[in-house]
Amino acid sequence: MDFSLSTEEREVRDWVRTFVQRELIPLEQEVLRRERAHQPGLTGEELKDLQLKAKESGFWGVFTPEEYGGMGLSAVMAALLEAELGRTFVPFRFGGAADNILFHANEEQKQTYLLPTISGERKSCFAITEPGAGSDAKAIRTTARKDGTDWVINGEKTFITGGNEADFTMVFAITDPEKGANGGVTCFLVDREAGWKSEYIDTMGEWGPASLIFQDVRVPETQILGEEGRGFELAMQWIGQGRYLLPARAIGSCERLISMAIEHANTRETFGQKIAERQAIQWMIADSGVELEALRWLVLNAAWQVDQGVDSRHAQSMAKLYGGQKANEIVDRVLQIHGGMGYTRELPVERWYRELRLLRIYEGTDEIQRRTIARNLLKGHVKVGGVLG
Repeated sequence: MDFSLSTEEREVRDWVRTFVQRELIPLEQEVLRRERAHQPGLTGEELKDLQLKAKESGFWGVFTPEEYGGMGLSAVMAALLEAELGRTFVPFRFGGAADNILFHANEEQKQTYLLPTISGERKSCFAITEPGAGSDAKAIRTTARKDGTDWVINGEKTFITGGNEADFTMVFAITDPEKGANGGVTCFLVDREAGWKSEYIDTMGEWGPASLIFQDVRVPETQILGEEGRGFELAMQWIGQGRYLLPARAIGSCERLISMAIEHANTRETFGQKIAERQAIQWMIADSGVELEALRWLVLNAAWQVDQGVDSRHAQSMAKLYGGQKANEIVDRVLQIHGGMGYTRELPVERWYRELRLLRIYEGTDEIQRRTIARNLLKGHVKVGGVLG
């Protein structure tokens, strides 16, 4: 088995690593200062400028198919890229991207929504989660009632990423109550001008999701994305588009955090001895190092399965579960190693502490991943030993 990177993979990884070191990490102190003042870490204009700098080197639409002007990277390369971006908490993402389900749009919708989103002219958000329907996506209550050639949408969505900035949403609503998720959910493309409103949700992290309110929002039948009644399938495709990418970014965060812990342990002295000589510190460093490497291979294995066309949902659930658990344990140890300073906002450790906590909740909680993994094993959908078993 060959575990080495190809020349192309190494070049992509090294370029992104250099970009992070030169362009993003120097912004960290200013980002922390702004966030302490309850301001966005990066303005929209600053993010756009950084994206254009990356575009000059060809990094645009890194996950977007080449036919739409993107790089069309493999899943393994995407995981390597996300790991590098995870080395900083500066809220950067490459430009030229669009939600995967937008590629199911018809030609007219592509001109109105997909292509402008890829170019950066428009911003979207994915709206399925509701106050009573988080992990249980089938329990959505938002409705769309047919009225002539229009649909009238009523309901509320919550914890919607990008919902405050989006000018259109992909909202999922019940169009046939009798069928529900089994053929009765439809996805609609709804412009903000149609009348939906967003409200900011304050969280412990710097992530600012939104509640979306739909009150008699009227949209024409032409705004259906995909087919009427097939929306739940689209929703599951969006949710499962790349759970491995979330723990992939945590790899970079943990690498940076462990490096900070090592540097501090080798310089901080207590009772006339560097704390690196203390067994308690050594064991925290050792456990973190082992868990980081285990996470790396879980993520790369899931990404490799995606590239091979293998059903990777089980592997992605394992990577997502392990990544959320271990990233939180690692950042907790790093904070402990730094002592009181780790708890302050002078260092970025507490910033990562809050950010990584979200990894155990969004896009499938720990409990949902455990349910999925257990069900697959108990029902024989997956054999112990995985694809090599």
